[in-house]
Order: sequence, then structure tokens, then C-alpha cells
Amino acid sequence: MSKESLPKHVAIIMDGNGRWAEKHAFPRVRGHRKGAESVRTIVTLCRKLGIGYLTLYAFSEENWKRPPHEVTALMKLLGSFLKRELKEMKESGIRLNAIGRTEKLPAATRKILLDTIRETSHGSKMVLTLALSYGGRQEILDAVRALARKVQTGAMDPEDISEDQFSGSLYTAGMPDPDLLIRTSGEYRISNFLLWQISYSEIYVTPTLWPDFGEAELLEALSEYRKRDRRFGAVGTT
Repeated sequence: MSKESLPKHVAIIMDGNGRWAEKHAFPRVRGHRKGAESVRTIVTLCRKLGIGYLTLYAFSEENWKRPPHEVTALMKLLGSFLKRELKEMKESGIRLNAIGRTEKLPAATRKILLDTIRETSHGSKMVLTLALSYGGRQEILDAVRALARKVQTGAMDPEDISEDQFSGSLYTAGMPDPDLLIRTSGEYRISNFLLWQISYSEIYVTPTLWPDFGEAELLEALSEYRKRDRRFGAVGTT
């Protein structure tokens, strides 16, 4: 699989941890732990293939509504995962990034996140972005507010606001839009994820639950992507 035929940016809605746990009669937290193993597998393979950007929907703004004990377990799991993977990320040239209202994360988890971002800041092989306390609508609102403040202070004329300027006000400023959006667990929903950025992304839905999503499943998604004729609103090539 040539690097030229691969997406530059893959985004994944990692769904199905809870259902995987229920299917195996395990507590839901066990499903999240197993899902973290899939994260490591997919990050490693993307880095090996030369995919430059990987964005994972790790914790949505709506996920704060989950039972407190589950949220606490998820935050602890995130912290331990980052600590455990720091050495590998640095050695592999992976730069960690985070998007979302991360100020809402527990102080201890947020410190680990920021420390990991700083420690991996020189990584040049791949950007791994975790969407944490993230919501697409909230991101758009935050961008609108930022631009409104510029207009209010006279730094910008409303008529001068372009798509590029709007994109530059989003959490993902400086990143290319996803070429491929993968959703696991068979649900046909976007779930408030990268609403602006996925306008022309190819979408791949698999019934595989996230904890069961491994190398073979990612390669299948990439193979399907290579068959797509990306027209971006223009006339196709066939």
C-alpha cells in the first residue's frame, strides 16, 4: 500500500467499548481498558504506514453526563495511558495534540496531558490528536465568538471573514481536514464530531466494536478508501 494512496489524515469515532463489555459480561470499565489497547495498535500501525495525522474521538462533551464513577475511571485510564505510552511516542516521533474544552478535565489528568504534549512537542513523524471534552457544535461556537471579538474590537471586518479564517479559529487550526472518517460499532451517526472539518471526508462505517478493531480492520478501511473517487463536488474521473 503506497503512501501516496493513503489518507493524510484519519479521524476515528471509537465506539462500542460499553457494548463490548456487556457482550462479554464484563464491567463497562473493562471495555474502556480493552479499547485503550486498540488505540495503541492503531496508532502504531498508522505511524508505520506513514499517515501524518490521526485524530481520535476519546471523550465527548456529552460524555460528562455518564455516571460519575465511569467518568472518573475514564480520566484515570487516560492519565495512565499517556504515562505508559510517553516513551514510545517520543521514540516514534509522535507529537501529541488535544482538542476540545480540556480545561474541564480533572486537574491531575490535565497536568499529565499537558506534560505529555510538551514532552512530545518535537515529534515530526505523526500528529496524534485526542478529542477530549470535545463537541463539534461547541467548537464552532467558540470559533464564532473568537471572530466576533475581533470584529467588536475593529480588528476585522465581518465581510472579510473567509473559510480559511474560520478554519483558523477552530481547535484544529493548522491541521488538514480528515480525508477518512472511520466509525466503529455500526452506528450511522457523526455524533457531533468535527462537523466543519469532515465536509468532504470519506466515511467508513464498520460493525466491529472498537475493542475488536485492530490492524486487519484498519487495513480494510484503508483499502476501501483507496477505491473511492474523491470529487469534492466536481465531475468524477470515471
